[in-house]
Amino acid sequence: MSTDIYAEEIVAHYEHPHNKGKLDGADAQFHDFNPLCGDDLTIYLKIIDGKIVDAHFDGTGCAISVGSASMLTDLIKGKSIKELEKMGVADVVDMLGIEPGPARLKCATLSLKAAQKALFVYMKKDSSSVSKEL
Repeated sequence: MSTDIYAEEIVAHYEHPHNKGKLDGADAQFHDFNPLCGDDLTIYLKIIDGKIVDAHFDGTGCAISVGSASMLTDLIKGKSIKELEKMGVADVVDMLGIEPGPARLKCATLSLKAAQKALFVYMKKDSSSVSKEL
């Protein structure tokens, strides 16, 4: 698949995001901000028996951050909290299908960072253990 097709998918998720909006009854949520680009996202997670049964996001940002948040919330539904906890930059790059480059990497990983921090708050763990690469 060409990188153009992947870029088109990101733009499609930006223009018509999945899971956008506050999630009523969320068990965990976290707001994060990317000062480099102005991206501003909140991730909401519904967790039952150690699994993420629903995930939403709300906020604004560039095409990469919003597209990534839309794709990530689709991807993590049904995953265990341990699977989400272990995700990193390579998982985001695989999900996007393109290497966003160093200037846009923070945009691409903002939603994963927020999701992991929401999870750590939910589990009452120190969120400083979120990967520094995000």
